[in-house]
Amino acid sequence: MNVMRISLESPAQPEVGRLIDALDALQKPLYPADSHHGIDLAALSEPNVLFAVARTDEGVAIGCGAIVLEDKYGEVKRMFVNPDARGKGVARTLLAFLEAQAEARSCSTFMLETGHLQRDALALYARCGYVECGPFGSYSEDPNSVFMHKHAA
Repeated sequence: MNVMRISLESPAQPEVGRLIDALDALQKPLYPADSHHGIDLAALSEPNVLFAVARTDEGVAIGCGAIVLEDKYGEVKRMFVNPDARGKGVARTLLAFLEAQAEARSCSTFMLETGHLQRDALALYARCGYVECGPFGSYSEDPNSVFMHKHAA
């Protein structure tokens, strides 16, 4: 499967809503409610959010992700690739696209929180240069969370 394009798009699209719903369906059974830190479509539409969608050559949305631009860092949120599109570099390309978009807006530090059971996500982030760190922003210690950061090259 070739990705035709990755671009910044509005999250307020039915296809994108289905991607977010699939992400929630995957994560919600794994963790208690107080360990869920996803943001909803309204928050993804805020002006400080870079939201990207990966599409096939046919224009079908197969992945999405966001970076929320804060004062001192950008937080990676809502990264998801449909299971049938995994293992083809979509997530890595999507993450690199988001980082480049954030860097173009003077953001040079990236932070994220993901669940400790998200082994594929943890491996992806490590391959992309993220290293574990402590809680940041409004997060507190959570045995279900792994916090990571990366500084732009």
